[in-house]
Parts: sequence; structure tokens; C-alpha cells
Amino acid sequence: MTISLSLMVVVRSCFRELDWLERKENLLSMGAVGTGKTHMATALGVEACRRGKAVQFYRASDLVSVLQEKFAAGTLSRFREKLKKTDLLILDEVGYVPFSQTGSELLFNVIADCYEQQSVIVTSNLEFGQWTSVFGDTKLTSALVDRLVHHAHILSFTGESFRFKQAMDRIPV
Repeated sequence: MTISLSLMVVVRSCFRELDWLERKENLLSMGAVGTGKTHMATALGVEACRRGKAVQFYRASDLVSVLQEKFAAGTLSRFREKLKKTDLLILDEVGYVPFSQTGSELLFNVIADCYEQQSVIVTSNLEFGQWTSVFGDTKLTSALVDRLVHHAHILSFTGESFRFKQAMDRIPV
């Protein structure tokens, strides 16, 4: 993973101070598969918990499934109220699985609820321009990205996959 000096300063600040969380800012971790996005999001979530913050972690596709189930069961409002009580919502792997129109709209509403009220960490292997392929609607995707990036630190992860590198290191020469 290649990390610039400015990214290292942001990462160190995030780990030690969590000041971005107090300001209800977001962290958007974008980049190649296996470069540490989920690892970092999890570590920040654990640190936030350690400091008494309420944190929820979801793989994005799992959250969409839960939202659809709650919607069908008539318990969506109660579930969204529960999510609103968290200080940090972590959405992992946005972009791996496309969502239905209903799923996209439900996730948009959750992110709109979070806007300026709580922090969100998003991990994705897709650039923002590719998110329409996941959410299916250009206007919805633009509105969602606009809310996420407005008060955000955008971290770019590059380099070789740690998992791939470890697998290759196990092969005898």
C-alpha cells in the first residue's frame, strides 16, 4: 500500500484523536482490493467504541438486505431510529454488489439521515463515477455522493493486495 505523507498525518490523527468523529465528518476509503480499507475502518470503529462511541458496522449489501426486510415487515422506522443513535456508521464494500431500486433508495435515506448528524466511514473499490452502476440511478447516486463528500476526508489506497502478496510469499521458490 502506498500512503502519502498527508494521508499518514490524517490516519495518525484519526487513530489518536477521532476529532473528525466529533465534527460529524466522514471518511471515504477508496482504492484497490486488499489494500487495507476494511482493516482501517474496523480499527477506527474499535477505537471509537473504546472511547464510548456507539458504532455500527455493516457490509453495504447486508445493510441493504436488512433495510429491505425491515421495510417489508413494517419495522423500518424503528430500525432507522436505532441507526440514528449511533455516532459512527461503517459501510464496508460499497460497490461489490449492485442494489435494486428499492435497496438503493433505502440506503440513500439512511445516508441522508446521517448527513451532518453522525459520521460515516465508507470503503469502496470503485471511484465515485462508477457508483451509478451500483445504485442504478444517476440523480440518486449524485445526491448520495454529494452528502457523503461534503464533510469528508477522502483516502486513496493503492498498491498490491496484502492477501495476494501473502499468498505469493507462501509459494516455494
